[in-house]
Amino acid sequence: MTTHAPQAMQSVTLPTSLDEAVAALGAMPAAVPVAGGTDLMAAVNKGLLRPSGLVGLGRISELRGWHYQDGHALLGAGLTHARMGRPDFAALIPALAASARAAGPPQIRNAGTLGGNIVTSAPTGDALPVLAALEAELVIAGPEGARREIPVSHLLAGRELLEPAELIGFVRVPLLHAPQVFLKATGRTGPGRATASVAIVLDPARRGVRCAVGAIAPMPLRPLEAEQWIASLIDWDGERGLAPDALAAFGEYVAAACIPDHAPPADGSDAPPLSPAVLHLRRTVAALARRALGRALS
Repeated sequence: MTTHAPQAMQSVTLPTSLDEAVAALGAMPAAVPVAGGTDLMAAVNKGLLRPSGLVGLGRISELRGWHYQDGHALLGAGLTHARMGRPDFAALIPALAASARAAGPPQIRNAGTLGGNIVTSAPTGDALPVLAALEAELVIAGPEGARREIPVSHLLAGRELLEPAELIGFVRVPLLHAPQVFLKATGRTGPGRATASVAIVLDPARRGVRCAVGAIAPMPLRPLEAEQWIASLIDWDGERGLAPDALAAFGEYVAAACIPDHAPPADGSDAPPLSPAVLHLRRTVAALARRALGRALS
């Protein structure tokens, strides 16, 4: 006996190019693209998804590497976390490599992909705050060879969505050749889902600091005022170091911006205090932001 309804016959297509994959999705609107399958199979096993067809992306070699383009790295959406965690990639984009190494146990890192992390857009996705801090852009492949580019933040915020026959082909990341740091806190020892994460990226050419906080909201948060304030304190032509008090103040600034106090009621009474759990999360964000910036400036 089974509680599941009979499943329809599934079709599996294995294209060898990005345009073939787009064409396959156009021919089968109900099909689901799959690369590593770490999120897809979890949904299937829970009975949340029963795709009528699959378009496998594992044979598309152009999605599994990267190349340089006008001061940027064009990363294939099929890059696995394990590949991004290797030393040669870490020398290119350190924060993204650090997030890949923290993405979970080996079986997840070996299968999970950069594009899958973006499309799933789970709040705990480790790569997402790094891509937000880097201000990365997505190259979207569409029917008949069409290509369009959108900021990764637009997709994560739902401002722009993928059409049924579109795929993320590449992620364009600026090569800043400057310190980058990714830190995250988990609820247990060892690899696990983040309860909070922070990415810090220094941009000496623009004399700027970019910060993104992940896992505490549906999408990564950018505390823009905190970024501008701390950038104004850094001696970009000197040692770049900051006093511990300034680092601590930055952490508190970031945490308060991302986890603000309750707004006061309309009747003028005092706003209710934050719960102990929320206060603990705010302290965690503050500590991560302080440590991340300190490491980036050291």
